[in-house]
Amino acid sequence: MPLVTSKEMLLKAQQGGYAVGAFNAENMEMVKAIIQAAEELKAPVMIQTTPSTIKYGTLETYQAIVAAEAAKASVPVCLHLDHGSSFDLAMKALKAGYTSVMIDGSKLEYEGNIEVSKKVADVAASMGIPCEAELGKVGGKEDDLVAVADTNTDPREAREFVERTGVTSLAVAIGTAHGFYVGTPVLDKERLSEIREVVDIPLVLHGASGLSDEDVMDCVKRGICKVNFATELRAAYSKAVRETLEDEKVFDPKAYGKAGIAAVRELVMARMKVCGCDGKAE
Repeated sequence: MPLVTSKEMLLKAQQGGYAVGAFNAENMEMVKAIIQAAEELKAPVMIQTTPSTIKYGTLETYQAIVAAEAAKASVPVCLHLDHGSSFDLAMKALKAGYTSVMIDGSKLEYEGNIEVSKKVADVAASMGIPCEAELGKVGGKEDDLVAVADTNTDPREAREFVERTGVTSLAVAIGTAHGFYVGTPVLDKERLSEIREVVDIPLVLHGASGLSDEDVMDCVKRGICKVNFATELRAAYSKAVRETLEDEKVFDPKAYGKAGIAAVRELVMARMKVCGCDGKAE
């Protein structure tokens, strides 16, 4: 089917008490793997690209790949700009045919974050496209954004932020980090519950790669409607490629591409089951 927006799938997740899996793709093989997993499990799915991925392949290239693969699928597929780094990039994504965008103003001061988030949300709304924003800073490294220490989301600020910006989903900081965890992450789940009580739009969990299944499921129970997975997909794909290339007779890119697809598909299916979105596609 054609690409869909994230609005309906996230609202259904919020009402149904599960989360939609949002998976970052770096190439055609990862796109195929993610959609194959969604088809197998009859799950709605979001495919995401970050600014560095876009710089590598362009908005138009990824939109064409995802749209072509989604057209063959029977499940809803949304193409999302992850961690949009500027108003300009968000506008270019909308123009290129992305069906969901994120503006990440978390590196700015509170008022600056509100200003840029509202600006993007207003334009996106006029086009019928959902807009995600982030309040607080998720630790670790995501593209060029590095957070040395976590600054968790303040529930009172979250309520005001949503009201003033008009964003349709909110990424919250509760102790997660981008990239692989060095130690065992300690999540402020009570804070998540407090945010859920005062914010009525879908909440998003970033930095889920490396979290235990139990932590993810608990966060979903407490109101998370979208869970992002990126680093572990890259690692699974690369591991499969390296293992295939240990055979020096292998020279056809299709051989290690197929191995990468299989590894990512298996991982995505596992994560979808943890999020509870399997069997939720209509």
